Amino acid sequence: MIIVRTPLRVSFVGGGSDLKAFYSQKQGQVICTAIDKFVYAIVKERFDDMIYINYSKKECVSRVSEIRHDLVREAMKITGVEKGIEITTLADIPSSGSGLGSSSSITVALLHALYTYQNILVTAEQLAQDACRIEIDIMNKPIGRQDQYSAAYGGVNKFTFNTGDITERTPISLQNNVKRKFASSLLLYYTGITRSADKILAEQNKNLESPDTSAMLGKMVSLVDPFIEAMQNGAIETWGELMDLNWQLKQKMASGIANDRIDKMYLKACQAGALAGKIAGAGGGGFLLLIVPREKQNSVFEALKEYREMPFMIEESGSKVIFDYRSYSSK
Repeated sequence: MIIVRTPLRVSFVGGGSDLKAFYSQKQGQVICTAIDKFVYAIVKERFDDMIYINYSKKECVSRVSEIRHDLVREAMKITGVEKGIEITTLADIPSSGSGLGSSSSITVALLHALYTYQNILVTAEQLAQDACRIEIDIMNKPIGRQDQYSAAYGGVNKFTFNTGDITERTPISLQNNVKRKFASSLLLYYTGITRSADKILAEQNKNLESPDTSAMLGKMVSLVDPFIEAMQNGAIETWGELMDLNWQLKQKMASGIANDRIDKMYLKACQAGALAGKIAGAGGGGFLLLIVPREKQNSVFEALKEYREMPFMIEESGSKVIFDYRSYSSK
């Protein structure tokens, strides 16, 4: 039995520039971090040749081509596992529509578990590339590349997206006291809305054909390096200013990124002391990420008491094998 744990992520500024419609014309950049909320992929050998898959549904098939779960099917094809296996996926959060990159994290976790099952050592770079191939090239999802890379590598990173689908990773180093200040100022609230990001992202991709929309996303990209500098200097007010500006620009990228419920939550949070906020992921629902100074957090907790908070911390590890039974067997 193999168990792989893979983190989810939140991004701060520059999101959307990892779409091919943008980075094929201009360089994209995003600053994001993995968080200590995870998805899990469990792979177990079976006595027979059947394929069992357990998620929100259950499948039992004899051939890979019969699998209805797209991510499982394509991960098995890429890794070459064909039969006699049981696969289970689990998640710490709602499995879809969270805005925390759960689909890409599940893809990375499946690939990692299936490669490990075959005793194949694989790098974070290969996991990210394979996950991008499945979601973007094979399944034609209108998504970007940051989620797969953040899930594979973990930690706080700047990702740069270049033509030719080349993604560069720059790990962001923070002093311990600054890291604690930064991490402790972040709050994450569930909006109560789950949604598919595909419609919003498809519209955003189409809108990027407009020079005005592309220019707005370019402005969001230009916020990445100042945000990193503010992080490293512990300048919480500047973090807030930059993320708020990013959120104002993001809402102009496509319809449906914000709505009345989200606007109401954001207004309540800001009136209670939040410096800035944004919807995680493409928008429309999922989780609201807030920057709130520690001395203002009790006021925000009270203002948003009707919503569910999800406490979290920065996660340094990327996708990792946390259990491998064969390590303790006689095989």
